[in-house]
Amino acid sequence: MQAQKKHGFGFIKFEGQELDNGYTSKMPVFQFVLVSLLFPMWGAAASLNDILITQFKSIFQLSNLASAYVQSAFSLGYFLMDIPASWLIKRTSYKLTIIIGLLLYLIGCVLFFPASAAATYGFFLAALFVLATGLTVIETAADTDSALLGPEKQRTLRLNISQTFLPFGSIAGILLGKYLIFSGGTNLDTQLSKLSGSARIRLGEEALQKTLQPYKYIVIVIAVMIILFLITEFPSGKPKQKVDVPKENLGRTVLNLLKNHNFTYGMFTLFMYVGLQVSVWSFTIRLALDLDHSINERTSSNFVIGSYVAFFIGRILADYLMRKIPHLKVLLWYSVLGFIAIGYMMIDRSFNGVYVAILVSGLMGPGYATIYTETLGFIKDPHQTETAGAMLVMMVVGGGVWPAIQGYVADVTGSMTISFAVHFLTFGAMIVYAYHYIKHPFDGLKEGAKNDNI
Repeated sequence: MQAQKKHGFGFIKFEGQELDNGYTSKMPVFQFVLVSLLFPMWGAAASLNDILITQFKSIFQLSNLASAYVQSAFSLGYFLMDIPASWLIKRTSYKLTIIIGLLLYLIGCVLFFPASAAATYGFFLAALFVLATGLTVIETAADTDSALLGPEKQRTLRLNISQTFLPFGSIAGILLGKYLIFSGGTNLDTQLSKLSGSARIRLGEEALQKTLQPYKYIVIVIAVMIILFLITEFPSGKPKQKVDVPKENLGRTVLNLLKNHNFTYGMFTLFMYVGLQVSVWSFTIRLALDLDHSINERTSSNFVIGSYVAFFIGRILADYLMRKIPHLKVLLWYSVLGFIAIGYMMIDRSFNGVYVAILVSGLMGPGYATIYTETLGFIKDPHQTETAGAMLVMMVVGGGVWPAIQGYVADVTGSMTISFAVHFLTFGAMIVYAYHYIKHPFDGLKEGAKNDNI
């Protein structure tokens, strides 16, 4: 066992011991809570994307496919920055990496102001890309750091608890969008369709200016989080290097991980899960507007709030069940019910589909954290943990691919309801993953699948 490490300066100290594998002997509560508070920060950003998709579609007169480029730009930032984030963790620390990520997040938010002045869709996409690079760095560090802040055998439960914080940010983001971006009265599409020339341009510019309001508050929150991380001491989270084991360079580590078929299978499943989550939340507002033309954007955003509440309840229930039932079995049954719910939506294409979308959000509850941590269990060399975590976070790119696919299906079929059929594939992938490793457990998952308490 290593002696207690002091990593960086901080008025709030880390009390505990770091183990040879990078985990700690007990969970440092304040540090764990602080890392967990990062989760709602990207939850808020992601939920605001759902608002922006609806708003930009009307302002810039976009197709469903083109409006989904919001998620594509966001996810591209994740895809391109994960490996650099892993390198940054290896060269520095989880704490410093998180602080750098917060600074990039801050810059991305600030870029919204010149983007609004330029009034071009491309500039907004560029700002979202920069914002996403910051969130990538934060999430790459936070997902793994949450798992490392305590004994190894409870890593899945800890990350599930951290993920439970995420819906609070999602709800905060959608509320900011509802009251600061969306207006009351007739929906924006209808208002714009009745205007032409300078009057239409003026209304579009006013609606575009409203998109800035939530980011003013987010900048303040980011600044506070940077200060809290600066004054808090964290364990390094780095495994003790054995004298007789040479360090791998980043390229070799990536190649070795790609040769690990169980790990790449987990990456694929996470890609499908994130695609499911982002697509459903991106198009819930559009689904409600398409099925009931009498409601406006502000009213339809209530259904997204319901989706986040359902997601929170689903995750809380999953956390409880995972104390009594193996994690993969919980994931399997949630996914089976989600598959059935999508089937019902295809049969009953009424407004009930909106409520089914909310139910589907609840059934996504245990997905990300379970797939992420169980897939990390395929890694036997603890020195590959940072890179493996980064490669898993790269699968957030699924959130850029699947909304575009669903938007294309909606454009081709003329039905937002039918477009949800793509999630037979995403839920199906999760079912196959969970069932396979229940029937053929990997040695590294046996300990992680036990019913442990923190």
